[in-house]
Amino acid sequence: MPAFPSAHQQRREEQEHTPRDAPAVQISTAEDHELLAQQDDEMDAVADRDRIRVLPGSTETAASFQFDNEDHTLGNALRYIIMKNPQVEFCGYSIPHPSEAHLNLRIQTYDNVSVYSVLEKGLRDLEDMCDVVIDKFSAARAEFRAKQGAAGGADTEMVDA
Repeated sequence: MPAFPSAHQQRREEQEHTPRDAPAVQISTAEDHELLAQQDDEMDAVADRDRIRVLPGSTETAASFQFDNEDHTLGNALRYIIMKNPQVEFCGYSIPHPSEAHLNLRIQTYDNVSVYSVLEKGLRDLEDMCDVVIDKFSAARAEFRAKQGAAGGADTEMVDA
């Protein structure tokens, strides 16, 4: 988990601390709800995109990227996933200074393979892997709860994820 809240988490906290006398947004139809959800997703995508910068001196096959508000959690996982790609010659990361919330990631590829497509694939693959973990955890939690219910309900209480 990042040491600092993501842009999405910060927006959620700001919304939670909105004064009670602030005007409420009323959603009248399903189309309005869908439109608001789509706009929120687009804002999240823009905020996430703004958290990644290409550092100077980058080429099509060798580039350094800086991620804001990330740490070793993303760095090590992303490095691992990207290095599994046979078109990647090198991938490494560093945290420039412990008091700054920046992660630098360096990718070098063989031949004329774009580092941008490699980074995008790495992020997608990592997201897919996290989805599998969430699915397996949810299934195991449901199975555990079903067994607890069948056993008469022990005093154990789990917090929903």
